[in-house]
Amino acid sequence: MLREVASRIADPRALGRPVLVAVDGMDGAGKTTFADELAAELLRDGRAVVRISVDGFHRPRDERYRRGRHSPEGFWADSYDYDALRTHVLEPFAPGGSRRFRRAVRDVATDAALDLPREHGTDSTVVVVDGIFLHRDELAGWWDFSVYLDVDFAETFARMAVRDGCSPDPTHPANARYVEGQRLYLSTCRPASRATVVIDNRDLAHPQVIPHL
Repeated sequence: MLREVASRIADPRALGRPVLVAVDGMDGAGKTTFADELAAELLRDGRAVVRISVDGFHRPRDERYRRGRHSPEGFWADSYDYDALRTHVLEPFAPGGSRRFRRAVRDVATDAALDLPREHGTDSTVVVVDGIFLHRDELAGWWDFSVYLDVDFAETFARMAVRDGCSPDPTHPANARYVEGQRLYLSTCRPASRATVVIDNRDLAHPQVIPHL
């Protein structure tokens, strides 16, 4: 399946410019693992790859929680600094961009701003970005190719309970910020309809491409 997806991504060597790829899905959908495996498949195909996670572009903690620590609207609207993502990743790899990029601007665990050195990409680079909310209006038009990993909340929270120690029950009050914030995204942006490819990733060992209806 990974080879099938990788084969559908345009080769920047043929285009003469970088290619921007998004791997989107709910928290716990398996985005990081899928993006890493897709990047490895592209590397095996001889393509240069840069891996970016949107988690390196969080807003400062006080901005993320300015609507309250339990606000779904705050999770949806205030989690990420999309201006920074555009400045440091998307614009550098756009046509006519500098190809000089930064991988992250903030450590979300410590809330510390990062001043990482700029790295140099090339016109032959495939940039694979993983993260939630990547098909929102501010970002959807940037991607040359995008993947949406379709996984229900029951499965994603079971995974996050193991990974993060949260309740596995999506209806638990402590999970309301995240469930309802992501439902806002689903209803506002319909990411599965915007993605190039939708993948059923409920079974991590056997992901399946879902044909567009």
